[in-house]
Parts: sequence; structure tokens; C-alpha cells
Amino acid sequence: MRPLGAGRTGRPEPLARAGRPMVVAHRGASSAIAEHTLEAYETAIRSGADALECDVRLTRDGHLVCVHDRTVDRTSDGHGKVSALDLPSLEALDFTSWRGEEWPASADEFFDAGADTYLGGVAADRTAAGGVLTLQMLLGLVHDCGRDVRLLIETKHPTRYGGLVEKTLVEQLEHVGWAGRPGPPATLRHPTDAGSRVVVMSFAPTAIRRIRLLAPDLPTVLLMDRLLPVRREGVLPAGVTIAGPGLHLLRTDPDFVGRAHRRGHPVFVWTVDEADDVRYVRDLGVDTIITNRPAQTLAVVDERLASGRR
Repeated sequence: MRPLGAGRTGRPEPLARAGRPMVVAHRGASSAIAEHTLEAYETAIRSGADALECDVRLTRDGHLVCVHDRTVDRTSDGHGKVSALDLPSLEALDFTSWRGEEWPASADEFFDAGADTYLGGVAADRTAAGGVLTLQMLLGLVHDCGRDVRLLIETKHPTRYGGLVEKTLVEQLEHVGWAGRPGPPATLRHPTDAGSRVVVMSFAPTAIRRIRLLAPDLPTVLLMDRLLPVRREGVLPAGVTIAGPGLHLLRTDPDFVGRAHRRGHPVFVWTVDEADDVRYVRDLGVDTIITNRPAQTLAVVDERLASGRR
């Protein structure tokens, strides 16, 4: 994997490996295994994913947990807002048996993803009764997985805890040595840690700004579900290094990738699952593909390499 370093201009070079985009497992191998569970991430690692993606929210008692929605209603057998529940309450819920997508047309998809279908819904050994996955547990998995796997962390907003989410995130990353150099705010600089294991993402520019103040070395992604006029030209807020458009934006404006690259910004596109869409964004030259189907996506992005084409 080519590290996210700085080119001659001091801007980040596109992140790729062996001439292809980085493939990121969105909430783990979430097309086959319940999202944000340890098993989903272990499956993604076994499938060969270059990186893992997770969403984080802060619990009532100050723990970062991997849950996408404001509530646990969709992804567990419980009810209530994550921010109003404490960690013991979340650990008592079952997050493993839920599936967010329809079953695939063929059981072959499970085997392609490296998942054991007879273990579906069974909690991994390191979780308690299928309870919520904490960021601390996921960091441990990435740290101990035995190869260079990156972690893309999205902080979810709005939330009642505001900037405490980013503050807690940086503190946890500092604990494992993945936060880079600390601030202070007066030392805002371009990320220079080419070996950064973590990239922080958010739809909220204020959240990215907090990360830049607390941990200026961390690469940051501004996620976008629409293109404002200034964003359409590839311009990002000060300190933001990477553009994160949704697939639908590149379908309507494919030239955005080139404009962002000319301004020195890698492009991370989400969420790309269908083979034709993977080929489409690959051919546009995106730097990273975020997908629910890491094994299948890896096979598609590697097609050209296997045939000797670039």
C-alpha cells in the first residue's frame, strides 16, 4: 500500500496499492455479516481489505462505540439513543443477528467473502453476548491483525456531546500511538506522518476542524452527499486533505475526481457495491473505494492488474 504521504507540492499523493485504489470495508464485511460487529471486521481482514471503516458515537458514560444510527433500534434487539445509554446497557444487547441488507442471490457470495455461514449471528469470542463493539476493541483488532490494515473512523454529528467526541477519539488514538504529533492549534500543518494507521472522516466540517486542532498529523476526509458550488471545483475547507463524495455525486459529475486531484486532494468514494459501479469509479481514478463487499470489490479492482492492463 502506498502511504498517504506528501508530494513535491506538499500536498497528499493519491493513496493506492499496486496501481489500484485502496479498498475499505464499510462497517466491516457488512453485506454478509451484521455491521459493526467484530466478526464483520475479522471477515473483512481475512478477505484482504486494505482498510476498515467504522462510525463512532459517545455513550452516556463516555465510551466510543461503533454504531451508525443515533439509536440502537435498527441494529440491535434494544431501543433508545446511544447517547442516553451507558456501556453496560449496550453490552447487554444483541448486535450480531441483525442484517441490514437482503440475503444475496447466491450462497457463493458468503464463501467469496470468507465467512462461515453456519456461524451467522454467533458472537465472536471477544464480545460479550453479542454486545456493542467498542472503538477500543476495534483498535485492538487492527493493531493485532498481523498486517498493515488502516482504519477510517467517521465521527457522527449532530450529537449532544459535540466536540467531546473528537476529544475522546484523539485520546484513544494517543493511547495506542496512532494520533501523530499533538497540537497546539498554532501549529496547524499538513499531515506528514506517512505511516498513519488512522484517517478521520465526517460530514461536519466543524468535526474535521477539531481533529486538525487536536491532532494535526491525522489525515482527514470531508464526506459529501451534495456538492456546493465551491466544493464542485474541488476546493475543501482549510486543513481538510481528502474529498469524500458519495457515488451518486460522481455519477452526475465524473469530472469532480480530476478537479479534486488537480488541487492535490485524494478522492475517497462511498458506498460502492455493484461490480459496474466499482469499475466506473476505478476508471475515474479514485484513490479509495468504500464498500460493503470488500472481497468482491477487490476482485473487480484487480481485474486490470491480472490482465496486465493499467
